[in-house]
Amino acid sequence: MTLPGYKHQPSTKWVDPTPMPSDLPVVEEVGATSAPLMSVSFFLGSFCKPYNEDFMLCKAENDDPAHCLKEGRKVTRCSIDVISKVKANCSEFFEAHWKCLDLGNQEYQMCRPEEKMLNDCVFSKLGWKKEIPGTPEGMTPIHLKENPIYK
Repeated sequence: MTLPGYKHQPSTKWVDPTPMPSDLPVVEEVGATSAPLMSVSFFLGSFCKPYNEDFMLCKAENDDPAHCLKEGRKVTRCSIDVISKVKANCSEFFEAHWKCLDLGNQEYQMCRPEEKMLNDCVFSKLGWKKEIPGTPEGMTPIHLKENPIYK
């Protein structure tokens, strides 16, 4: 029985044969799963903020996905750069933190000790700051508290 207006979906994977525009440079994939991305997400947010904002402004002005390919590639390049720098300088702590997140259902509070070690390494070796959006002014961010509620 077939429902009216229902079209059968093929069981094989469909690949769009349309080539990418030739005037855009080729960019690698980020090549990270959700746990490593989550581990460095706040550093990505602050380090790549200008590129992310440009991309979001571009998306707001035009719904056509092709319209913002250049801005999207800049976001991807910046993300790759952040992950590469963290891996090169703090590999052991980065791996410990993202593996904890991966095993702990992606919950930060379960991985505060690993997060602290990663933060200390990134702060000292790369000189980056960690900005958590929505932290009330005058309040100490959770990653800087001596005894956070969730240890």
